[in-house]
Amino acid sequence: MNPALEYHNELTRRRFFEGAGLKVGGLALSTLLGKNAFAAPSAAGVHGALPGFPNFAPKAKRLIYLHMNGAPSQLDLFDHKPGLKDFFDKELPESVRNGQRITTMTSGQSRLPVAPSKFAFEQCGKSGIWMSDLVPHMKGIADDITMIKSVHTDAINHDPACTFVMTGSEIPGKPSLGSWISYGLGSESNDLPAFVVFTPSFPKASQAQALFTRMWSSGFLPSKYDGVALRGQGDPVLYVKNPPGVNPGDRRTMLDALNRLNQKNFDRYGDPETQTRIAQYEMAFRMQTSVPELTDLSGESKATLDLYGPEVEKPGTYAQSALLARRLIERGTRVVQILHRGWDQHGKLPTLIKGQCMDVDQPTAALIKDLKLRGLLEDTLVVFGGEFGRTVYSQGTLTKDNYGRDHHPRNFCMWMAGGGVKKGTNYGSTDDFSYNIAENPVHLNDLNATILHCMGIDHSRFSFPFQGLEQRLTGVEDAHVVNDILA
Repeated sequence: MNPALEYHNELTRRRFFEGAGLKVGGLALSTLLGKNAFAAPSAAGVHGALPGFPNFAPKAKRLIYLHMNGAPSQLDLFDHKPGLKDFFDKELPESVRNGQRITTMTSGQSRLPVAPSKFAFEQCGKSGIWMSDLVPHMKGIADDITMIKSVHTDAINHDPACTFVMTGSEIPGKPSLGSWISYGLGSESNDLPAFVVFTPSFPKASQAQALFTRMWSSGFLPSKYDGVALRGQGDPVLYVKNPPGVNPGDRRTMLDALNRLNQKNFDRYGDPETQTRIAQYEMAFRMQTSVPELTDLSGESKATLDLYGPEVEKPGTYAQSALLARRLIERGTRVVQILHRGWDQHGKLPTLIKGQCMDVDQPTAALIKDLKLRGLLEDTLVVFGGEFGRTVYSQGTLTKDNYGRDHHPRNFCMWMAGGGVKKGTNYGSTDDFSYNIAENPVHLNDLNATILHCMGIDHSRFSFPFQGLEQRLTGVEDAHVVNDILA
């Protein structure tokens, strides 16, 4: 957002006369067709949808994105390769690697020994989706999900890969998926943000990567489309409570005075970020009531709390974040993003991945079951996955019970459930080493195009002018909706 450009667009006579004819014609047409002809679908919220959005009837009205930061091993969770037992500790065939780049963390190893998963797999539900013993609770939702085994990305290291999975670009500064959706579809709530983020706790022994706010930033979009991160310790939002001696009436008086000053500033300079600031102050005021109500779990039944597991009442946990995600979308939040850290297992993978799965397995399955019981899964899209996969060869010492895995962008698994996608479906496949895609590749931009499609948005028509380019979440190269997984 360029304030000087916006000032020019809003205030100059030339800009006024350039658009006057079209605007007046639009008003006349609106009158002829009826006053609601061009009304945004969610205009009742803090900010409505863009004109003409959604582009077509959506299957999903909301998105919950479960990001496993650090890259879970597809070989140990979902991509069953029983034939690898015969290749234990043998060199990865060059015909499989085929000269593809690998990271500097393993390029200096004298060998690339094949490390089969030590975990048992079974086919689950009527769909027969393969899952390992690491995720016993997810086995129970196999018939509610579409498992995509052929996702691939461009980046090979965490920071650019995480930036890419959330913004469609390895270059920082682009809007995140949640910000794009909030910008296009608007808010359904006057009292809670359209886009909320959780960064829950994770096992202390984990090999965790840093998180950056660019993963939920609005980038070059107006800042009101930033994700709002709810904290796991103390107040969910800093200063959500009034300090001692300040009552809500006092806060309202102070805010009204501040808004008048900001409005004078906007009238003088025309900077749209000033309007954003006014809206954010108003939202913060309403959140002083809505956020405490949101985080009060006393009204949840024992059966629901038990469903999410023993840590659901502990602030800051993944389990509580998953339950709050359901409560948020019930209250009109458009996008909820949960980023769970600690999946970067270059060593001691069999031990460390158990801790990660104990954190997320039961609450993730519970979220799907809970949404389904309440009739919310039908129009809520849930996405689960990381930023890339892990190598079939071991990083460091390999034994039957211990191994590590390096980064692998060529293929990994993600699953989707809910509004717009098929139930109990396998899509895509990999070679015998889970090293290359054998069938139906899905680029991350294809995945994002599919998410937008489920939300009623044509990704090719969804852009924002910035730096001389019509910027899109799915980039400037061709991206395709994965129609075969759509319900």
